[in-house]
Amino acid sequence: MDILRKVRDIESTIARQFDSAAKKLARPGAREPLEIVHAIVDAVDRDIQPGSRGRRVFPYNRIRVSVAAPTREARRRLETVLSGDELQRRIADKLCRAGCDAASVAVAVTYTTQPHKNWRDADFHVAFANVEAPKVDTPAAPADQPRLDITIVRGVAEKRTYSLAGDRVDIGRCAEVKDTHSRLIRRNDVAFLETAAEHNQTVSRQHAHIRYQSASREFRLFDDGSAHGTQIVRGGSTVTVHRGSRGVRLQSGDEIVVGEARMRIKVRGE
Repeated sequence: MDILRKVRDIESTIARQFDSAAKKLARPGAREPLEIVHAIVDAVDRDIQPGSRGRRVFPYNRIRVSVAAPTREARRRLETVLSGDELQRRIADKLCRAGCDAASVAVAVTYTTQPHKNWRDADFHVAFANVEAPKVDTPAAPADQPRLDITIVRGVAEKRTYSLAGDRVDIGRCAEVKDTHSRLIRRNDVAFLETAAEHNQTVSRQHAHIRYQSASREFRLFDDGSAHGTQIVRGGSTVTVHRGSRGVRLQSGDEIVVGEARMRIKVRGE
């Protein structure tokens, strides 16, 4: 009998814990995941500050979002709208609409089973920080190595024109690409801005790269597994650059198409 009583007590304890978690998930007035996303974006918006000459600035480059998910089901539902680039895109859109530079802002999301005492909102907490990016020394290109002049003809990048030399030129959306822990994994030399512009959103963060091959003194274009593909337009014809291929040789006058964005190149010093 004592054993049966202990088993019933354990079962009752488990049932109470399960009911408690379920009530937290389905508490009266609980917000849907998409409502939580909107609230997070609004919290970021409140930290946009006035700058000089009537401009507005966002003084941080790191945003860490902690979200309360009391059960696996709650986390699964939240991840449908918080995973991937979706939250990053929404925040960047808000910053850009306010006139702020969003290119260097990285967003990381973590989950916890219950809100902490210092949270202002029962569903999430947003923390801001400024992190200095590590400096990477790029070896100087040989004096006789050809250079690439790149002009953006569709889409919005950090610059309209680039003049680059080196063994590798990375192309993508945002100047810095980071993992889910905000660790730097890549810097794009040709960086399309993180904006709501239709053309820019078709450019992957790690879209493509150009590599200089010294033996043949040529530049070749490679696709880095982009979502919307990479092509070269040359003399009215289109050449698709497939991922995992040997790349495609570039010539002066070529247009590189990344997603729906375009850039024209000129090779100097061939």
